[in-house]
Amino acid sequence: MREFDVIVLGGGAAGLMCAFAAGQRGRRVIVLESSNKIGKKILMSGGGRCNFTNLHCEPNRFISANPHFCISALQRYTQWDFIALVERHSIAYHEKSAGQLFCDNSSKDILGMLEAECTTAGVQILTHCEIQMVQNSDNYVVTSNKGTFSAAALVIATGGLSIPKMGASDFGYRLARQFGLNVLGTRAGLVPFTFTGAIHDVTERLSGVSLPGSVTAGDETFTEDILFTHRGLSGPAALQASSYWTPGNDIVINLLPTTDAATVLLHAKSGSPKALLRSVLSEQLPKALVIELQNLIWPAAAEKPIGEWQDIALRQVAGKLHGWTIRPAATEGYRTAEVTLGGIDTNELSSKTMECTRHPGLYCIGEVVDVTGHLGGFNFQWAWSSAQAAANAI
Repeated sequence: MREFDVIVLGGGAAGLMCAFAAGQRGRRVIVLESSNKIGKKILMSGGGRCNFTNLHCEPNRFISANPHFCISALQRYTQWDFIALVERHSIAYHEKSAGQLFCDNSSKDILGMLEAECTTAGVQILTHCEIQMVQNSDNYVVTSNKGTFSAAALVIATGGLSIPKMGASDFGYRLARQFGLNVLGTRAGLVPFTFTGAIHDVTERLSGVSLPGSVTAGDETFTEDILFTHRGLSGPAALQASSYWTPGNDIVINLLPTTDAATVLLHAKSGSPKALLRSVLSEQLPKALVIELQNLIWPAAAEKPIGEWQDIALRQVAGKLHGWTIRPAATEGYRTAEVTLGGIDTNELSSKTMECTRHPGLYCIGEVVDVTGHLGGFNFQWAWSSAQAAANAI
């Protein structure tokens, strides 16, 4: 049996950060990763450029059954702290939009930084390490295909269920339940919507068409790009809304969030009375989308000059452009989801240290915990912040 001070289960963003931060404090740390290499989701994130944090990491950008839980960790290790680490490693980066920070070159820069910090801190990393048993007597004992390890502290940093092809599994939740921890229901977040029937046919025909718009789910509205796909609806606005959508409910799409459609149509009626409605709207929206909307909303009046439309009818069309209400059949699920909503109940953990209140020495960090960020670097910042909170307490 090999003895350490800290065993970290999971070699992703949170696990690696926690490992080197604990190692820097003189702890003997080993990281056990089940897949063939560490940091897979880091490498694929942000289109290969890793949206590693966001300049605006307010608590309202995170979803949890306890919305106050994330505040402590986020305040004690901020986005500015991580940016300083990135700059110490001379990694070039830029702000893309809305505070989202990306590497100029490659996600490999962030993973390389974490690996370098682990090396400097003396952290050992094992890949292809399949956990067979975890026990707790005086210490936490982990039995694996790579040997048996013992430590006073065990960190669950195993991530969620999103993107199983990257090695995601429910191991962290099963382990939490083994220790009697409450695990809240999980579901896919930041994930495209899918449709059936006539709306599916519409999105399939529009596949590849994108435009700025707003998507509302529940009480939350997101204004960013919308992308039609052969299965349904994607793009940042739809992905954000998916985290607030529950099956059986509608979503509402505003196709012209920065334009008053009624004003445009009524102005066209007086200024270009012979124009067709589709011609007027094609100056505001993609032509392919306008044709689909025409077939859905005003098929009988397709060839009717706008000058012959009653004002009330034009206002009704405008209302539908600002409030196109449709019901998704589902989402694409964990296969393409960027995150997993739900997870280990934060009531089981200290918000200051991420330590389980009923199991001294057991820590839970990152995506496996019931804290989920919005799109745009927030989930990485939660990984960094929660990891540091645990590392500073171990």
